[in-house]
Amino acid sequence: MIAENIRQIETDLQGRARLIAVTKTKPVSMLAEAYEAGCRLFGENRVQEMADKQPQLPADVEWHLIGHLQTNKVKYIAPFVTLIHSIDSLKLLQEVNKQAARYNRVIECLLQIYIADEETKFGLLPDEADVLLNSPELDALPNVRIIGLMGLATNTDDQDQIRREFRGLKTLYDKLATIQRPMLAFRELSMGMSGDYRIAVGEGSTLVRVGSAIFGSR
Repeated sequence: MIAENIRQIETDLQGRARLIAVTKTKPVSMLAEAYEAGCRLFGENRVQEMADKQPQLPADVEWHLIGHLQTNKVKYIAPFVTLIHSIDSLKLLQEVNKQAARYNRVIECLLQIYIADEETKFGLLPDEADVLLNSPELDALPNVRIIGLMGLATNTDDQDQIRREFRGLKTLYDKLATIQRPMLAFRELSMGMSGDYRIAVGEGSTLVRVGSAIFGSR
């Protein structure tokens, strides 16, 4: 079932975006099944859950932190995390840099942009992202690399609204990608989940975060 779902999604993606299997609340046995089916990118929302699961899976798994990240939790994932999708402040970026330096790593990050018509989502406004990427403080952060943006569309059945939100994020991505700085290397646009990944890929997503369409509803 899991293998079949992964094959179907990969067919939909046609190589235009990479699939992140969202594994929150799922037991390691289900992650192992996804791994056997060829999945290597796993996304977790909670730091503790990711830190618990990481040693139980093969070393070639790429771990993506896709949920809200508190500064005091960064240290638990700094030794192994591949990509943090949810950077929403300079303070958080500074903490990631500090923890990455302890392990002699450069941790890749995405800025989370607030694109949804909802109160509950985290993220930077477009102007705030622009200010952050042009901030002189970034020069003091050699252990992070910002490689793109992430956004969560509004939880709605209105596909036109979702498409507009994704299109707006892609436009912002194209604008910010022109900023030339050593710690910036834009190449990833993380948008799209189980219900809207097809729209996201059509609008330029390079990473889709899919949970229930792989593992079933919680």
